[in-house]
Amino acid sequence: MNLLWAWLSNPENWQGSSGIPVRVAEHLAYSAATLVLAALVGIPLGLWIGHTGRGRVAVVNLVNGVRSVPTLGLLFAAVLVVGPLLGGDIAFLLPSIFVLVLLAIPPILAGAYAGVEGIDPGARDAARGMGMSSLEILFRVEVPCALPLIFSGVRSAALQVVATATLAASVSLGGLGRFLIDGQAYRDYGQMAGGALLVAVLAVLVDLVFAGVQRLVVSPGLAPVRSARRVRTRAQLATNPT
Repeated sequence: MNLLWAWLSNPENWQGSSGIPVRVAEHLAYSAATLVLAALVGIPLGLWIGHTGRGRVAVVNLVNGVRSVPTLGLLFAAVLVVGPLLGGDIAFLLPSIFVLVLLAIPPILAGAYAGVEGIDPGARDAARGMGMSSLEILFRVEVPCALPLIFSGVRSAALQVVATATLAASVSLGGLGRFLIDGQAYRDYGQMAGGALLVAVLAVLVDLVFAGVQRLVVSPGLAPVRSARRVRTRAQLATNPT
């Protein structure tokens, strides 16, 4: 703990191109790019599978199979294959983002797919009875009802990506993983502990941000637990105003 506090309280570690703010910004950039790309693939694919019921077994099994591959080994393999074809930092950045996207797609896809599939069939029948088309049912009925599980998948992916983006430092990139790699190389255990703590704090903060966005976007009627608590609270106030 003394080494950790000494490293965190050292002003030199908060300045310059290798300081904590810069590393946090790099880590967030990697994570944000990964989540955007994974969401662009996982959410539409999950919605399509849940809406049509087609390709469910094949796609889900394929994605889970990719997920079972060791991340670090896949990263080194991607760098060895793609790296010689490119130049500069992009030779390490693209393989890293690619591997992180593969890691992030499964929870996002599963959340979107489960959210649409779990909708009450009566809601779909009612929408068809009102004359809605298939796309209208998807975007006006299924997607709003599936938002809680979609956000759950995105939040799960965000936690995994923020934690795993530390591996980017193992192929000469930046981010908070730099503190772990450099700390291990120089036997600076305070730096290693500080880097691990920063990753954990960043993951919690990112999850809190997504939780806040989810609370703003998702209809209160789709949060039965919170709604039930509000009903109980109002009932208690009505029966016992004091």
